[in-house]
Amino acid sequence: MTIHFAPAKSNRRGTFCPKVERMLSRVSLGTAANDNGRTRLRQGAFVPPSQDILEAALRHFAEYGLGAARAARMRAKQAFFEGDRAAYDWWIGITQTLDRRLADQTLHHQAEPGIAANSDAEICVLAPEKAR
Repeated sequence: MTIHFAPAKSNRRGTFCPKVERMLSRVSLGTAANDNGRTRLRQGAFVPPSQDILEAALRHFAEYGLGAARAARMRAKQAFFEGDRAAYDWWIGITQTLDRRLADQTLHHQAEPGIAANSDAEICVLAPEKAR
């Protein structure tokens, strides 16, 4: 079976039809939404992870999947309350690698949206109120 290529009709100048030509000639106006690495580097807010933390974050993600950042955050909290600064820094580094916003919330002691400020909703569940 033979396959033939049939391009859009050419106009007098030998180019594609005007709609296709406009589509192919569009220039990118602006930058990508997630293109903030250089700005944050200049401001000193973002430090790229070390190779060890990057590898550990990838292994952690392979083990926990999409919940890896929250699991790393919980381990960071646990290390913080145990007073283990090295383990806390390690797990915060992994959390930052996986989810920078979640790590920033942890570092600044902010509650996640929809969670009360002083609750630890990941590990405790409130009992329902008793009927009077």
